[in-house]
Amino acid sequence: MHIDYHTHHERCGHAVGKLEEYVQRGIELGLEQLGLSDHLPLIHVDPASYYPEMAMPLAELPRYVEECLTLKERYRSDIELRVGLEADYIEGYEEQIRELLSPYPWDYLIGSVHFLGEWDITDHRQVHGWEGKDVLEVYRRYYAAVQKSALSGLYDIIGHMDVIKRFGYGPQTAEGQAEVRALERSTLEAIAEAGIAMELNASGLTKPCAEMFPARHVLQEALALGIPLTLGSDAHNPAKLGEGLQEARKQLWETGYRELAVFEGRRRTSVPYEI
Repeated sequence: MHIDYHTHHERCGHAVGKLEEYVQRGIELGLEQLGLSDHLPLIHVDPASYYPEMAMPLAELPRYVEECLTLKERYRSDIELRVGLEADYIEGYEEQIRELLSPYPWDYLIGSVHFLGEWDITDHRQVHGWEGKDVLEVYRRYYAAVQKSALSGLYDIIGHMDVIKRFGYGPQTAEGQAEVRALERSTLEAIAEAGIAMELNASGLTKPCAEMFPARHVLQEALALGIPLTLGSDAHNPAKLGEGLQEARKQLWETGYRELAVFEGRRRTSVPYEI
């Protein structure tokens, strides 16, 4: 089973390529399932005065879903398309998120934490946000938010669980690193308690951290806790679709995983895979 469940498209502003170009590229690559998962519109900051090109405009959300459904039908004999969304978890905005998501026939929803307040920790334009911060305290806030997202009941998949490491910031002392391991463990326990899946996101290989999200040791603990895993390239260009996924499949296999989580109508099933 060859899948890619994490992709972005021109509507979000910081990716390129039309949805149909991703579908056609997925067919070329021999993907059996392709997930379309653009960003939920911003709801806690004013898009007009915030950093540009962060997410699709709110007016585009129904058009996005309609186009996904049209493509799903058009290409049904060539590839299985899944209609998804990467929906930011914003603490205190749970009901607004639920209301935005509820009208649509999703196959799956990825819950990702990008924001701590109004600071997007994954945006290269906002790396200055680390200046003067207690790095360990940022990690505590981040993992607390991921745990709340897992337990919110909003999502099917936790996205790039340890993306906080993206730009290479992290505690330098042995005590700090031990606390981060404990934070990772408690976050995995929350995901397991929620009974949802997690993704292995290959995009970290090309980021300053030079490591997938999550790290290998996190995958080992996830397996021990029985957390299902799916795969995503986090492609922002059709040419990048599937990038790093062969390495991701290999890493999952070496960890001990023999099945991938797939979704339809927000119902999860497991499919066997080989490397």
